[in-house]
Amino acid sequence: MQTRELLGKAQVPGGEELTLYKRGGDFMIVMGHNELMSTRMSGSEEALANLTHERLGNRPAEHWLIGGYGMGFTLRTALAALDAKAKITVAELVPEIIQWARGPMAEVAAGCLDDPRVNLQHGDAADAIAAGHLTYDAILLDVDNGPDGLVRPENDRIYSEKGLRAAKHALRPGGVLAIWSAGPDPSFTRRLTRVGFAVEEVGVRARSNGKGPRHVIWFATKPAT
Repeated sequence: MQTRELLGKAQVPGGEELTLYKRGGDFMIVMGHNELMSTRMSGSEEALANLTHERLGNRPAEHWLIGGYGMGFTLRTALAALDAKAKITVAELVPEIIQWARGPMAEVAAGCLDDPRVNLQHGDAADAIAAGHLTYDAILLDVDNGPDGLVRPENDRIYSEKGLRAAKHALRPGGVLAIWSAGPDPSFTRRLTRVGFAVEEVGVRARSNGKGPRHVIWFATKPAT
């Protein structure tokens, strides 16, 4: 059995320590005993972008906000789906995540951060949302394990009613708030509905081949008028 090679560590502001490992040709980011993400499991992160794009249709010059770069699966999928006039703002709180993408994981990143459509912001996705007013066609959030705020307790503010209202305010009419989660949360579904979104909960597999653990994505659409 191949052993894990330690490549780096990062402290999440106000949260836990993240560790980057490599085993053979695979990379994984771990928090404690939890493997948060791995290059072996990209399917649900890719679905986050693809299914959002399907729900929006083809809007001219779309502007998306992606909260949490992770391993870049969602960003690369979004870039492949969107046209040349689109804009994608990526908010990443942990600087080392981007350093890893440009360093040991550069082959995985495949230059996506250098795409001219990408605007990288080092900071909290919640702040990028709060600064927006009818700014985004889509807000895609994969900043934690879901609404439970595993990595960083302050992430709870994104998933509170106040945070969801801020996201709705930042979206253009008919825009989509898409939220990735490791599992279902009926109370969160009800919270999205109370805020005034039309809500769809979709189960997706972790692996791109349709296998692996089942994850959840909420698609919350703002009324068109």
